[in-house]
Amino acid sequence: MSHSANPDRYQGIVRVLTRVFVLNLGVAAAKIVFGYWSGTVSILSDGFHSLTDSASNIVALIGIHVSRRPADDNHPYGHRKYETMAAMAIVVFLAIVILEVGRTAFGRLHTGRHPQVTPASFAVMGVTLVVNLIVARYERSAGKRLASEVLMADARHTRSDVLTSLAVIAALIGIALGVPLLDPLAAAVVAVFIGHAGFEIARDASRILSDEMVIAEDDIREVVMGVPGVLGCHHIRTRGPADHVFLDMHVWMAGDTRLDAAHRLSHDVKDRLMAHYPRITDAIIHIEPPPRATRKVTGQTPA
Repeated sequence: MSHSANPDRYQGIVRVLTRVFVLNLGVAAAKIVFGYWSGTVSILSDGFHSLTDSASNIVALIGIHVSRRPADDNHPYGHRKYETMAAMAIVVFLAIVILEVGRTAFGRLHTGRHPQVTPASFAVMGVTLVVNLIVARYERSAGKRLASEVLMADARHTRSDVLTSLAVIAALIGIALGVPLLDPLAAAVVAVFIGHAGFEIARDASRILSDEMVIAEDDIREVVMGVPGVLGCHHIRTRGPADHVFLDMHVWMAGDTRLDAAHRLSHDVKDRLMAHYPRITDAIIHIEPPPRATRKVTGQTPA
């Protein structure tokens, strides 16, 4: 059974995303409410950043729900890439946040309003920072365990919250020391961190959507050449998410091999590969005689 069809994997991802959604929503609400009350644009911007975490959690839940559907006539390879598309949707939310943060910071530079910095400001940022650290570590660990790129993408998103929160705390210290300009500057730093997180998510998701090689050719060849009767292989191609890989390749066999024997041997190759790489969902093995140069080396008679 492939990971994408595994109900335990699906329930595990949903459980993680639901828990993270509740925590992210609480963190966002605390920052936004306090940011408006105190007039601290850096805290408000960080709150909007956290709010997109909750929104991206919802998008991820929808993507996961669609991705677990079985293959059908219109989607013979299944719906697993919808999870990757959900990860790409997170990038859209990040882009919206960057625009909002930039607009707010630019407006503050023009108005020159001085925010209020109190012990409560540091308390809010300190508590939310700890929550973000816990969430990022929890989600990253679950993402590795469940081989889920959407969880890994969301963990990067949350990890960027940690960095932005540190920038905001530094700005609060500067404001308390009489440098209010650090407030909009910290908001600009927040935008940079958000942009970097979006770039990493888009880069990893695009590798899957563009069918980048998943398993190295030499590693596949080493497994295949361990099957008795195989003379060689080429045209090795793998694609898909890390936990839902499709493989196709050409395997060389002796030209006089009976059809039924060649069929059995192709299944031996497929079984060996799928046992060695459980993440392979399906493998298409094309049987053919070796090239003429190879036949001379192996002593075969050209067909």
